Amino acid sequence: MFFVTGAKSAGGKFRDVDLLDKKTVTALKAGEDRAILLGLAMVTASIMMYFVVGITILRSYADSVWTEESVCIVVNSTIMADVNCSYSCGSDCWRGSKFPCLQVYVSVNTTGRLSRLSHNEESWESNFECFYVPKCHKDTAAMHHMIVNISERLKPHQQVPCYYDPSDQQESALLTRLYDHSAVFYSLFWPSCMLTGGTAIIFMVKLTQYLSIMCEQVVKIKR
Repeated sequence: MFFVTGAKSAGGKFRDVDLLDKKTVTALKAGEDRAILLGLAMVTASIMMYFVVGITILRSYADSVWTEESVCIVVNSTIMADVNCSYSCGSDCWRGSKFPCLQVYVSVNTTGRLSRLSHNEESWESNFECFYVPKCHKDTAAMHHMIVNISERLKPHQQVPCYYDPSDQQESALLTRLYDHSAVFYSLFWPSCMLTGGTAIIFMVKLTQYLSIMCEQVVKIKR
């Protein structure tokens, strides 16, 4: 009777251990699935970020011809006639305004060429004759005050950093670029970190699963 009771007790313990092992395996499997999903989500998000960066920052950076950096000396800074612009006043509503056009001419130290200076690619595309094109709004006095302040900072004989076209296709020079080397680096750095992290998570989960299978096979061989 004692042996029967002992056998039943031992069998119950083994069943409890099997149940615990199955629960542990199930919990581990669920955790691995979540980790793989997280890794896949990170990889997918990084690919989408690469796509967005590629069609915005990298495209603008690659299309820009102002690739060489130099020092420019301000030759002349003059506020010319007002330029008309329009601003939105609601749905299907546009009103006119105006701002003074500031023309700045500089001499590029590297080439000695006289060039018209623009603030960046966006200003050049909006109006290449004006150094800076402010956002149009109804307060013309505020826009005029802004242009006057810029003009006072760009005095003749003042040295400023600038970018120019080494192929001489564009006679204009830029004070700043919308996307320089550092902007391109950081725009690619974070998606790369996410892609690396997601790939590492998937790799570690798959490696853990492989090692677990190898351990089970070794245990079976020893038995």
